[in-house]
Amino acid sequence: MTEPVRIKTISEFHKLRGLPPPEHPLISVVDYSQFNKSHVDDAPGLLFDFYLISIKRGMEGKMRYGQQSYDFDEGVMFFMAPNQVLKLEKDQSARAKRQGWLLLIHPDFLWRTPLAKTIRQYEYFEYSVNEALFLSEREEETLNEIAAKIQQEYRSNIDKFSEHIIISQIEVLLRYADRFYHRQFITRKKSNHKILERLEQLLTDYFNGEDLVSKGLPTVQFISDSLNVSPVYLRSLLKVLTGQNTQQHIHEKLIEKAKEKLSTTDLSVAEIAYQLGFEHPQSFSKFFKAKTKQSPLEFRQSFN
Repeated sequence: MTEPVRIKTISEFHKLRGLPPPEHPLISVVDYSQFNKSHVDDAPGLLFDFYLISIKRGMEGKMRYGQQSYDFDEGVMFFMAPNQVLKLEKDQSARAKRQGWLLLIHPDFLWRTPLAKTIRQYEYFEYSVNEALFLSEREEETLNEIAAKIQQEYRSNIDKFSEHIIISQIEVLLRYADRFYHRQFITRKKSNHKILERLEQLLTDYFNGEDLVSKGLPTVQFISDSLNVSPVYLRSLLKVLTGQNTQQHIHEKLIEKAKEKLSTTDLSVAEIAYQLGFEHPQSFSKFFKAKTKQSPLEFRQSFN
């Protein structure tokens, strides 16, 4: 197989994993310990038409999403939206027993509910697998209880309240995950501060080099690729730690460099604009004034 295997329905997923048919066609909580091996394990990737929310512990081998891979020896949580590709990397030396659960939600289950529109506002659905959520035992217990309630509800006799109750439980789970990610950004200070340090050095090197003239301002994608994190994860991390997103950090570095040139050189505004990657001096002046409330000339005159 050379192409990712597309799994369109939850019933198809159950069948591939040797599980009994789902008790509800549009939502299912699956126990990882019940999984069987499948021919799709040898596929270059799996492409799902539904949402996956997972807590894993003791997985065999590694998982790869995009260009990143992560060893799931610890209990972690990760999220996938429809049309994202997941790759399993087998490791024959690993013999740990898989534990945890997988919540599968087909978009049709959310149809005509507010969550259908708001679910993609939870940015962690766009994080890479290596940016998974590390849970404390207490946090994991909280989420396990919610997953159990969802499963209990769809196993009960379906009535007019069932869908609303399940949707409410999903929303609670997503909000808890949001809280726990926020906690992770703050408590994992060492690794996160290393990202901040690397970001600062990356921007400094870029603005001091030749790329600014030849390529213009660095893009958010360039920055995230250079730091080996997803653009959305980097934005979320920076927002929590600094109050600014990635684009604002780029602009802040640009203004810092512009002020340095205006205050320490005799270069004209046009020359400075060109060195900072602007095609037109007017664009630079407009940008500078929007950020500083002063024109470049006004800023320079304040030093005379």
